[in-house]
Amino acid sequence: MILAKVLMSGEYTCGGTNLVFSGTFPYLVSTIVLLIKIAVPILLIIFGMLDLGKAVVASKEDEIKKGQGLFIKRAISAVVVFFVIQIVQIIVRFVSGNDASVANCFNCFINGTSASNACESTVVE
Repeated sequence: MILAKVLMSGEYTCGGTNLVFSGTFPYLVSTIVLLIKIAVPILLIIFGMLDLGKAVVASKEDEIKKGQGLFIKRAISAVVVFFVIQIVQIIVRFVSGNDASVANCFNCFINGTSASNACESTVVE
């Protein structure tokens, strides 16, 4: 199944509700979420590696241990940031129960897709 991106020029309703919004809003939100899921963990790991590298170059045992601790904390933070969106999606699906409109509306904003009537166009094309 091919997921179609939300057209930025159209107006949409969310999951069969009366909420009407421009296509740019879910597209912007989904782009920000994608950047958070990709860039933040990579940056956290890179900064952690730099801190650990500085500690190793300093050749001090206490600095190396401090750098290792900081690297581990940043790696754990990167994993948490990467999986937080998936965890929130699971919680929304669980809370919404049999009401697919809530999950579809959430999917519209997180993934920026118009599949499964998540974002229904109000403009006849």
